[in-house]
Amino acid sequence: MAEQGDEPRFGDEGRSEGERRFGEFVVVRRHEHVAELALDRPKAMNAVSTEMARSLAGACAALAADPGVRVVVLTSTHERAFCVGADLKERNSFTDADLMRQRPVARAAYTGVLELPMPTVAAVHGFALGGGFELALSCDLIVADRTAVLGLPEVSVGVIPGGGGTQLLPRRVGAARAAELIFSARRLEAAEARELGLVDDLVDVGQDRAEALALAARVAANSPVGLRAAKRALRLGQGLDLRAGLEVEDAAWRSVAFSGDRAEGVAAFNEKRKPQWPGQ
Repeated sequence: MAEQGDEPRFGDEGRSEGERRFGEFVVVRRHEHVAELALDRPKAMNAVSTEMARSLAGACAALAADPGVRVVVLTSTHERAFCVGADLKERNSFTDADLMRQRPVARAAYTGVLELPMPTVAAVHGFALGGGFELALSCDLIVADRTAVLGLPEVSVGVIPGGGGTQLLPRRVGAARAAELIFSARRLEAAEARELGLVDDLVDVGQDRAEALALAARVAANSPVGLRAAKRALRLGQGLDLRAGLEVEDAAWRSVAFSGDRAEGVAAFNEKRKPQWPGQ
């Protein structure tokens, strides 16, 4: 198997060069300016092993560095699960030292998704539990079909959500609701998850991937410079008071105000044509 550094980069300007595999369990497919980041460990319902975590972090690093990628969609190749969380069978054999050695590898996978600079959409069906749900929460938007079952059951096995769940969940549903869900370790069916705001778009069975990719394509039609700056302002402004948040917004605005994308967007609007974004 070739080393990751020897693998071809995706094509410039969004042209697809097929798919690129990262290790055995993660594959990235290009759909023009949309990159599909697929969890591909079907025999284990995409349970996140050390190897899979390392591959996911590597894939995210490659996507973050690719200027042709405007939106990332996180999907699953398993028919009945998005991701069931950490690989507890692997961890059952760990010593304390093994667990400590794995921790930075696992964190790199979750923060890799969370820190992608472009908008991200999770396409969820079936089980999205523990670390699997945290991967979805790390995305900006979550599209789920009616088979989705979500939850953070970590306290039922003696740990806590360690992939961002204690911080990301309250940002979606508030502190009290997040506490109830984490402390009870209960699972939520798709309809309740949508009602509580854990899911942004609830779609028919089997349509989560198609709908997420369609949403991503609509987003990707917009300025890549604008998209990244808007995401940066949204993320950095969370939790700040209004005055500080407006300063974050102003800094993001200044980063795009004199860009090629801004000039092209204004010109295209006045010429009544589709913009051809330079991406800078």
